Amino acid sequence: MSQFHLLGERRFWPLFWTQFLGAFNDNLFKNALVILVAYRSMGLLGVSSKSIVVACAGIFILPFFFFSATAGQLADHFPKWRLIRWVKLWEIGVMSLAGVGFAIDSLPLLLTVLFLMGMQSTFFGPAKYSILPELLDDHSLVGGNALVAMGTFLAILLGTITGGLVIAGGDAWVSRLGLMVVAVAILGFGASLFVKRTPAANPSLEVKLNPVTPTIEILRVTRRIHSVFLSVLAVSWFWFLGASFLSLLPNFSKDVLGGGETVVTLCLATFCVGIGTGSMLCERFSRRHIELGLVPLGSIGISLFAFDLAFSGWRFAGPVDGSMLTVAEFLHRPGGVHVLLDLFMIAVFSGFYTVPLLTFIQHRSDASERSRVIAGNNILNALFMVVSSLLLVAMLAGGFSIPAIFLTLALLNVGAAVYIYSVVPEFLLRFVSWCLANLLYRVRLENEDGIPSEGAAVLVANHVSFVDWLLVASASPRPVRFVMAEDHSRMPLIRFLFRDAKVIPIASARNDPELLERAYDRIAEELEEGELVCIFPEGRITADGKLGPFRPGIEKVVERTPASVVPMALVGLWGSFFSRKGGKAMSRPFRRIWSRVIIRVGEAVAPEDVSAACLAERVADLGGWEKPPANEE
Repeated sequence: MSQFHLLGERRFWPLFWTQFLGAFNDNLFKNALVILVAYRSMGLLGVSSKSIVVACAGIFILPFFFFSATAGQLADHFPKWRLIRWVKLWEIGVMSLAGVGFAIDSLPLLLTVLFLMGMQSTFFGPAKYSILPELLDDHSLVGGNALVAMGTFLAILLGTITGGLVIAGGDAWVSRLGLMVVAVAILGFGASLFVKRTPAANPSLEVKLNPVTPTIEILRVTRRIHSVFLSVLAVSWFWFLGASFLSLLPNFSKDVLGGGETVVTLCLATFCVGIGTGSMLCERFSRRHIELGLVPLGSIGISLFAFDLAFSGWRFAGPVDGSMLTVAEFLHRPGGVHVLLDLFMIAVFSGFYTVPLLTFIQHRSDASERSRVIAGNNILNALFMVVSSLLLVAMLAGGFSIPAIFLTLALLNVGAAVYIYSVVPEFLLRFVSWCLANLLYRVRLENEDGIPSEGAAVLVANHVSFVDWLLVASASPRPVRFVMAEDHSRMPLIRFLFRDAKVIPIASARNDPELLERAYDRIAEELEEGELVCIFPEGRITADGKLGPFRPGIEKVVERTPASVVPMALVGLWGSFFSRKGGKAMSRPFRRIWSRVIIRVGEAVAPEDVSAACLAERVADLGGWEKPPANEE
């Protein structure tokens, strides 16, 4: 079922529209202010309009750095629905002040409003994201995050367009802007009244108003789960990039492309549509579970198209007479559509990058600390964006052209990606398994709920090819520890994947009894820690396509550490490039590429009912194969 059904459900739609209207209002105001400053060349205290445009992003996110700790405590201490209503009332007051600023044409007042809007968003963020897991089940969480991201950037798009059109309409429309933002704030408060009431996550938590000590404590909470903290850093890096691109787009559109106000709006709108598109595609590509394999795909795409955008900017020939291009003139210029395609694809891959990470942070965080973890995420996001803003100001002052800055950002992203995927190998492993399951084959998973979402379990499957383990990894919503023949685990080129996947090498008692015992010890340790362990009980890859007898080692595993066993059947891999049909595997390229593969998950078998013969029969029934003979060992 598509995630769009959530928009008709009471548990989700009030939060969606509350967020949508808030994001629309933020960007209606921000874009109107930025374009007003850029095209009227408004300066302040000797600071140029170009620097003020870049600094606006920093002014907006500065409150996240100072007040996120307090916001996270409040969201854990109080019911989140109540905090959301308070924040939306605050928005009405701030937008009323914005109306005064536009009426008297006061840049200092408008920049103050920008800061106060950042404060309002600071207190809304932890409540908004931490309430999602309370409103949605695990299967809906990715779709819910995708819809929130899509709605946010659609609101940014509409707010951006509206802000640009208002400024383009002249002073008469600028004078009406205050009434518009107040009206939208009132609508947002109305939507917040319908947000479902949920209990406070941690009402005994002491709220400390002094921001320094809580900030340190919240960062400690954020670091408590290593994988969550590294994901927070990865999200923060994205906001370093995203803030840089969004801050540069107005000046890029004006000074490099030679476009007028409508071209600025078109570029920003293209970027927003791209992120919304990428976010929505995440739910489709992830099969409704957290798919970290999309994160490396996102970072690769961002870098490639950022490189191309830099060179597109250098090649673009804007008007030489000082005139400003209209949208039609820009699109008819050589390279105009190319620039928009680069912006769109950078944004699409940004959606692939962020949605899985945000969902992972929500899912892996403890419920009583979730708001504070998200507040910690906001603090680090803000720190990275402030650094981004300062870096851009310094680079512009140093004479860097905007295409040169885009090129620098692309190179920095490559370096950051290499670092992130070296310290969090799960990302790279998931990326390889996702590519295999979605680009090399067309994998369909049946009864995905059969794989337990938590707790220890043993997965058993038939063994058809050298990539069976990667396909099982792609099907599982959790990391899996694979038991693999020792000689296979030393295969060249991909042995680093085995290390990152914490593969457990094993050998027969005849060949290496000590390694066999170490393997049993490792399996027991992983199961005792609540992990998933996958075993291929045939002990070898099939040479004839038939299901072979299961060895009794599985019985020893479950006898030592009782855990349920989940049978799985891999159907459609026989005859593929990685199978042994017709002789040696991987000797005939392009054999059975893009073929349909089905992974069927059976019902779990209780520990006391486990036997090699029983599991072989279960797998045979799942795959529609002949039951193998009993093992003679």
